[in-house]
Amino acid sequence: MSSALLDALAAANSSTRLKAALAIGTNPEPAFADVLVARSAVEPDFFVRDMLTWALTRLPSQITVPKLLAELRSARAQARSQALHTLSKIGDSNAWPAIPRSLLRDADDEVARSAWRAAVVLVPDGEKAALAEELATQLGRGNREVRLSLSRALVALGDVVEPVLRTAMTRYDPAVRAHASATERLLRDPDAAFDLAVDAARRVVALGPDREETTAC
Repeated sequence: MSSALLDALAAANSSTRLKAALAIGTNPEPAFADVLVARSAVEPDFFVRDMLTWALTRLPSQITVPKLLAELRSARAQARSQALHTLSKIGDSNAWPAIPRSLLRDADDEVARSAWRAAVVLVPDGEKAALAEELATQLGRGNREVRLSLSRALVALGDVVEPVLRTAMTRYDPAVRAHASATERLLRDPDAAFDLAVDAARRVVALGPDREETTAC
């Protein structure tokens, strides 16, 4: 393991850290796994974090996956978020049973978003319906970016989400109903603009269920 690369990963200059992560990923060595995981938990620069993830994907999954799963229990939100992100990029479905389902409801929005993305990549076909029900509990949560992330995750699960969304559209909370309706529109038309779908859904909610069919046409 090169001490120069280790020093570069912790350098004050983000460009230096980026180059170090690139060098490690270009010539991957299992000995760097712990350092890459640890740096991912604290790295402030988005592009460097992405390069760290890429470097980790270049290492054998039997080495990286257990280390990343251990990070999911970290008290540091970024450690959990980055570990989930990297697991989604590695795509090893064997990791699925070890991912705590509580992360899908994590209080930190970035952790939850990473968990949603990882879940839809790793979930086995037979568990997609159960995952859809779990994700639906988060409908109406957060700002535009959070809601869009959840909608995209639900849409990625395919037709199994339809009954879940129909149920959510009957909830008392108008934010949940509007989010579910917007997601259902995206499911039918993946190219639809999310903001327009949300606006249309809000109008439907405001008008009431008796007007929904007419308004949606």
